[in-house]
Amino acid sequence: MKYVEEFRDLKTVNNLVNKIRETVTQKWNIMEICGGQTHTIMKYNIEEFLPDAITLLHGPGCPVCVTPLEMIDKAIAIAEKNDTILASFGDMMRVPGSKHDLLSVKASGGDVRMVYSPLDAVKLAKDNPGKKVVFFAVGFETTAPANAMSVLEAKRLNINNYSILCSHVLVPPAIDALLSDKNSKINAFLAAGHVCTVMGYNEYFPLAKKFNVPIIVTGFEPVDILSGIYSSVKQLELKSYSVENSYSRVVTQEGNRHAQEIIKKVFEITDRKWRGIGIIPLSGYKIRKDFEDYDAEIIFDVGLIEQQESPLCISGQILQGFKKPTECSAFGNLCKPEHPLGAPMVSSEGACAAYYSYKKLRTKVN
Repeated sequence: MKYVEEFRDLKTVNNLVNKIRETVTQKWNIMEICGGQTHTIMKYNIEEFLPDAITLLHGPGCPVCVTPLEMIDKAIAIAEKNDTILASFGDMMRVPGSKHDLLSVKASGGDVRMVYSPLDAVKLAKDNPGKKVVFFAVGFETTAPANAMSVLEAKRLNINNYSILCSHVLVPPAIDALLSDKNSKINAFLAAGHVCTVMGYNEYFPLAKKFNVPIIVTGFEPVDILSGIYSSVKQLELKSYSVENSYSRVVTQEGNRHAQEIIKKVFEITDRKWRGIGIIPLSGYKIRKDFEDYDAEIIFDVGLIEQQESPLCISGQILQGFKKPTECSAFGNLCKPEHPLGAPMVSSEGACAAYYSYKKLRTKVN
C-alpha cells in the first residue's frame, strides 16, 4: 500500500534505529506533541527499539484530553435540555464531566447523537427545525476548518437552529507554555503532521530559536516517528536548533492557505483553559462576533461552570510530560477505559488509553 507499508518496513526501522544509536552520546528527552504519535509509539513498541539515552515524553496533543472539565459540563447541560440535539464525535461521548458523561445523558433520554462530521450536524438542524442542534466543536487546528465551514454552510442555507460549542486549542502556544515551565525537561519536539498540514510550520521557527529546541514535523507511522527522533538527536548532538519537515509528502511550510482563510473568517484567537494544565494565553479559538448567532455559549447561557478534577487523576502531569501513565496510582485499577477518571484513559488519542490497550495486549501475547 503506497505511503503506508514502506513507512512500516522493518529494514528501514532497523536502519534508523542503528543511526540513532550511532549518533547519540548523552541523554535526551523528546516529546511527541500528538496523541496519534503516542499511539503509534505504543502500538509498535518503538521505545523498546531506542537506546536508553532516549526518553520519549507524551505531550498534550490529544484535543479530547485537554478539553476542560467545565466545557464538558456545559455540553452536558445543553444536552439535557428538552428542545436540543447535542451532536458530537464519538470519542467525546464517554469523557467524564464532574458528575457524568454525554453517554449517560443519552441513556437517560437526552437527544445526543454521534456524528462523523460537523456537516452531519448541520443536516440534523435542517431536518429537525423544531430542535436546537449544537455541535460540540473540539480539536486542534486540524478540525477547525471543517467546524468553521459548518457555520458558514448553516448561514448560507439560512439554518437558524444550528450552533457550535467551541473548544478549539492551538499547538504553538502550548509548546511555548511547556517550555516556559522552569521544571521542563523537554529537549526536542516531534510536531503533529496533521496540524501542520493545515497551518504549515512557520509558527515553530520563533519557538525553536527562543528555547533552543529542535522541532521536527512528523507523520504517524513507525518510520515517520523514528525519522523525527533521528533528526532531533542529530540536531541536539550538534547543538543545532531548527525546524525540519520530515513529513514532506503531506506538509508544506505554508500549509493550506484556503483552510486558514476559512478559520480566520469564523474564529478569532483567545485565551483557553486546558484540562489538567490551566489557562494558556492566546491558545485557542472563539467564534467571532459576526457569527455569534451560531455560538452555543451565548445562545444557551449556561453560565460559569467551575469544577475540580478527581484528586486521583494526574492527567495534567502526564500531558506535560512530567509523568508516565503507569506512574499514576489509579492507572489500570480505579481508572480504566470503561470507568475513566480522566480523559486520557478514554480518548482514542489519550496516552493512558494507549498504555492500557497496548501494554495489556502485549502481556496477553507473552
